[in-house]
Amino acid sequence: MKTINKLILILLSLTVISCEDIFEEDISDDTIETVSPKDNTVIESNVVNFQWDELDGAKKYRVQVLDLDETVVLDSLVTKTSFLCPLSPGNYQWKVRGENFAYESNYSFSSTFSVVTTSDLANQQVILSTPDSNIYKNTASITLKWQKLAAATGYNVEVLNTTTGESVYAEENLTATSVALTSTQLSKDATYQWKVRGVNSTSQTLVFSTRNFHIDTVTPPVPQNSLPANNAVVTNNQSASFNWISPTDTGTIQSPIVYTIEFSSTNTFTTLLSSTNNATTSYQQIFTTTGDYYWRIKTTDAAGNVSAYSTPFKFTVI
Repeated sequence: MKTINKLILILLSLTVISCEDIFEEDISDDTIETVSPKDNTVIESNVVNFQWDELDGAKKYRVQVLDLDETVVLDSLVTKTSFLCPLSPGNYQWKVRGENFAYESNYSFSSTFSVVTTSDLANQQVILSTPDSNIYKNTASITLKWQKLAAATGYNVEVLNTTTGESVYAEENLTATSVALTSTQLSKDATYQWKVRGVNSTSQTLVFSTRNFHIDTVTPPVPQNSLPANNAVVTNNQSASFNWISPTDTGTIQSPIVYTIEFSSTNTFTTLLSSTNNATTSYQQIFTTTGDYYWRIKTTDAAGNVSAYSTPFKFTVI
């Protein structure tokens, strides 16, 4: 019976793949037309905006940038028909192809271009390094870092509490490429935006480079077991649905959360039968051995705050 079930699953998988192949447009003979940079373009910037025409039937596009020795410098899969990328000064070539579930187009004809250093910052951008955009943290300390911009003699840096609208840090002509923030600046749970602009004696970057981060120090509320009810009976070798209630987070920042459901044969949970992370407030489990069991839930948010465990419920598998 197990062998038959496996064969059925394999056949179903092949059917799904075959259906995808049927409904995907064959783009294998197509070639994308690039828009910019064109062949032999000289770019006076530290960032390059790659653009190309849309290809019917393509779900994504693979962009490759190579040096003149054919070494791949960049290989990225994107969904749009443009891609902004920082590059060091040098000589390059680039190409792009379309892709869908079943097919790949031809690569476009390679176009060569050069990235050159200039003292004019108007067409350049500060490249932010860390932290990543929209990161969540549960401590009021963070170090902001960005890449050195060759033509910049300094940087204008500002950090805003976007929840309240107040500026919590501002510095002009900073020569360093990092800023360490502490609870002095990050005294409140909030969403913060940090922005950096490169400057020199004659020019500045046209726009600030910006990212957000979130400070959330509030522990998530304790979840509540719902079903099966305490002392319920669960049938052996049948899927049982475990459901719980997640009370509303009262913090200023509601970080994304994940639940951990644990099963044990003892109410002290000294030995766990399983521990599984789950994104929703429902979980399916099959028990193959009769006996008494216990289950409980805890919540962890993206900032790293962890709730207490819910009150365990007992259930009996018969």
